[in-house]
Amino acid sequence: MTATDRWLLPEGVEEILPAEAHRLESLRRQLLDLYAAWGYDLVITPLMEYLDSLLVGSSHDLDLQTFKITDQLTGRMMGVRADITPQVARIDAYCMGRQAERYQGPVRLCYADHVLHTRPRGLLASRVPMRIGAELFGHAGAGCDIELICLMHETLEVASIGEIHVVLGHVGLFRNLVDAALLDQDTEAELFGAIQRKAYAETDALLAARVEDPAIRQMLERLSRLSGDESVLADAEEAFRSAPEAVRHNFQELQEVARGVKQRLPDVTLGFDLCELRGYEYHTGIVFAAYTPGYGQSVAQGGRYDGIGQVFGRARPASGFDADLKAIARLSSRDFSRGKCISAPCADDAELEKLIAQLRQAGERVIVDLDKDVATDEALRVLGCDRRIQRTATGWQVGGL
Repeated sequence: MTATDRWLLPEGVEEILPAEAHRLESLRRQLLDLYAAWGYDLVITPLMEYLDSLLVGSSHDLDLQTFKITDQLTGRMMGVRADITPQVARIDAYCMGRQAERYQGPVRLCYADHVLHTRPRGLLASRVPMRIGAELFGHAGAGCDIELICLMHETLEVASIGEIHVVLGHVGLFRNLVDAALLDQDTEAELFGAIQRKAYAETDALLAARVEDPAIRQMLERLSRLSGDESVLADAEEAFRSAPEAVRHNFQELQEVARGVKQRLPDVTLGFDLCELRGYEYHTGIVFAAYTPGYGQSVAQGGRYDGIGQVFGRARPASGFDADLKAIARLSSRDFSRGKCISAPCADDAELEKLIAQLRQAGERVIVDLDKDVATDEALRVLGCDRRIQRTATGWQVGGL
């Protein structure tokens, strides 16, 4: 390896330089303060843990995205986290579960940390995204999902990413219609793929060949096309009028959540995609995502995943959302520039040290010139300084450059 090669980073892995690091950290702090104001407590999960707990309730895709390593102490397989949600679910089920005798109500947790992916999720995506999100455990009602959708929306408003569109769906509609159609696992997977690609001709041909009940077949055909604005709900209500009870219950849940979100966010642009099956392998109910024009994928996403804590001994209703903080920061129109700083000479002087300490306590950035040379004004401006501390007849004073 040459000296030049030593500076190369793996594909999809990037360094974060001072200006961008300041932008990310400023946004991270503001969002965690927002979550704290809503009652969400910060947790910090381990970078790696045993696979049998790390991948609980997760999808096949997440399994493929997880780096596997062997623990040299035990010989057991471990994984570097590719998602934080399963870890937070374990914290609620096991750690918070030990306090269940004293409190069994909803638990609100949040996080902001890096994860690692074996492959980037997009052409320009990082393999080391920084996930920020919130999870609510212990409440099965629509109020839980409404709260999280509103918090997701406010997350993006705080980040000032511009126009926001929220899209709602419900994976139970597809799952319960498939059960009613008596499809085997392979056919379900084939149909799932066709609907996700919005390959209508392929979907219709598959349903015609595999679904005997004409009413269920027609509902699945219509489900694959039910996406758009709020008028979709009227179309869906007519399409599912004679659907199985479980399907009608799922649709009522979706309606209730939509009404609650509109009540709390009257100006929100709300859309619906009833064949949105992202996270189908582990989501159990309402799913939601936020989009902004000019960005080809969701900027935040989430949904309900009840029962994930069962393997840890405490099955609880759960819902949550997360986003890539790096992507949000890039889309943000906010000014995160750091304020100007003050240059100070390096001198063994108690009064000077006292002044520097007072300025820093007041929130000023003070850079001490360790070379003990008086830097030129131009050199100080490069460092971001617009003032300097100088000795005057009355003592040390802060003056302009």
